[in-house]
Order: sequence, then C-alpha cells, then structure tokens
Amino acid sequence: MTKLKKTWMGIVVACAVAVGTQAQEQAGTGTLEFTAYVSPSGAKPEPVRDFTFYLLTKSFEEIKHEIEEKNGAPDREKFIAALKLSPELKEWMKAHDVLDLTMPGLDKLLTAEDILGVPELLLAYQRSNSGGVTSGIPKPKYRDADKTERPERYEKEHQEYLTALKKFIQSHPETVAGIELELDGINPGRKWAEAQNGYKKRVRQQAPMQAQTKYLVKRVDTSLEGTARVSRLPAGKYWVSTCGGLAINLGCTGDDSGGPNNPD
Repeated sequence: MTKLKKTWMGIVVACAVAVGTQAQEQAGTGTLEFTAYVSPSGAKPEPVRDFTFYLLTKSFEEIKHEIEEKNGAPDREKFIAALKLSPELKEWMKAHDVLDLTMPGLDKLLTAEDILGVPELLLAYQRSNSGGVTSGIPKPKYRDADKTERPERYEKEHQEYLTALKKFIQSHPETVAGIELELDGINPGRKWAEAQNGYKKRVRQQAPMQAQTKYLVKRVDTSLEGTARVSRLPAGKYWVSTCGGLAINLGCTGDDSGGPNNPD
C-alpha cells in the first residue's frame, strides 16, 4: 500500500451515498462511494491512488479522546508537588504557570521579591553575578557560623544584606539576565516534556489500534482513480478516516438523496 509523501498538504474526500439495488433499499442499507484527492503545494489536486481508508462508527478524534481519558494526561499539580524543590519555588511555578526554568525571557518574569523569597532563585542570582562580573553588588557581611553562635547578629546582618540586595536588583534589573543558565541543574522542564511526550506517544500508538478493533466497519483501498466503494451499509453515521487524523463525517440514510459530504 502506498504512503502519502510529506509534500502533500491535505486530502479532500468527495462522498456520495446511494442505493444500488431494490433489495438494499428494502433492507434499509446503502452504498458509500467516495473519491479522495491530495493537494500538493502549488499544484492541482491528484487522486489518492491505492491508499487504505477506514470506515469507522466513531470519529478518530473522539477515539483519541477516549484513549486520552483512559491513559490519563500527566497531572501538572501532582508533578510539581513531587519535585525535590523548595516549597517557595513550587508555589512560584504554579502561580506563574512555568515549568521550564531555562525558558527565554524568564528574567522578565522575576521581581526582586521573587529572587529574595525563593532560595533557588537567590542562589542562581548570586552565582550569575559572582566573580566580580557585577560592579557594586552588595556582599553579605554575616557569617554562617554566626547563625548558631550569634543568632541575633546573624539575623540583623542577613536582613541588612537582603534589603540592600533588593534595592540593587530593583535599580539594576539587567543583572537578572542570564539567571536561567544557573537553573539548568534543577530545571524540571525536561522531565515534564518527557512525561507529556510519553503520554502523547501512547495515545498515537493505541488510537489506531482501538479504531480498527472496536469501531471498524470496513477497510477499503482506493483505485487508481482515487475512488472507493462500500456496499450494504446499514443506515447510520460513519467516518472515513486514515486513522492518523483525517476524518470525514458521513450519514448513510439508505436512499439516493445523499450528496457530497464536507469534512468535520
């Protein structure tokens, strides 16, 4: 069976439902006949020759939704909750609807309050501006040892540092640029993308199988003229599909009044 080349931009299927014999009419059945065309870029439509279509009792899009519900899409809230990150960063991610901490323009989303209030962001900002690359940036005077030996002094000098740093960030927003480079090691964006891609892959794999085992009426191959015919169809609603996305909604009424049908 031939495959459509990637240059094809779409498929148009012209369909007609008609009665072939008196016996069919009495039985309330009909015949479906359609012609499929492809539209190459900048060229005239051509018949889809020797190509398999599937006549389904349910649209392929609905079948995909059925599979999606069965598999369950990755839960964003649960994904964030399971991350080994600070509660502050998790809350910031949920509030700003951001999972990729290395996305371009991240620095434009960050305020001085965000940087000072989220441990990972503060550390990333400090690393991004360390080594003397940023002139005038405040430096902490407190020592980590004072946190236990002189807690009051530590707290006072720590707050003074945060206050000075906040003013500096507000006065020099350009120093936030590049902070995303320091967040690559804790970025959950890749894991989230992997979870989504895995879910979509399962749907892509299972939907055609579901369509052909549960909702298939008949497989039909087009001729060299791009036409195909299915006889003795009971009255009802059908979809002509490639089981890869394209679906044409058809109604088979068991009479000869059916004309060309348009895609959904």
